[in-house]
Amino acid sequence: MTVRLFAAVVPPAPVLGALEVFVEPRRYADPDLRWVRADSWHLTLAFFGDVTHDRLEPLTEALDDVRGAPFRLTLDGAGAFPDPAAGRVLFQAVSDGSAEFSALSRRVRTAADRVGVPSDNAKHRPHLTLARRRRPGELSRWLRIVDSFPPAAFEVGSFALIQSELRPSGAHYRVLHSFELDARPDSE
Repeated sequence: MTVRLFAAVVPPAPVLGALEVFVEPRRYADPDLRWVRADSWHLTLAFFGDVTHDRLEPLTEALDDVRGAPFRLTLDGAGAFPDPAAGRVLFQAVSDGSAEFSALSRRVRTAADRVGVPSDNAKHRPHLTLARRRRPGELSRWLRIVDSFPPAAFEVGSFALIQSELRPSGAHYRVLHSFELDARPDSE
């Protein structure tokens, strides 16, 4: 038996609340967009996919050993994957803290690899997914709208191991474990 897992940073409740107030009146403005529920918002560090139960404890222990100082991250700006003209994903971008986030992502992926839990190893741009389209489409208008959300800065002092359950209503996430960051040297 397996569980679908990923590691992520979950912004604090005040940031999520402000973003939800901004997004809520727009949720039904475009039938082509499927908006992510606010309780599912996160910034992915590593996607592990289906992990067997016997690898869960070693993975948790390895992630508990990930070191790094807390850092400041700012959600600011908008983006679309793969591009605004043929976008499938609308996201809130990261301005400050991107380098620190990427370094933490590398440490998380390395720790998982060491215990036999490979990650997607995709080099990605830190972001918080707001909405998805089934088919690629023009998202430039939505980029201007999302870009009007004021910058939201917060301290990243932890990250989480999250289980993803795919259901007909969409993915549902459950935090299995949280890991605090501190300034102790990394064993990497």
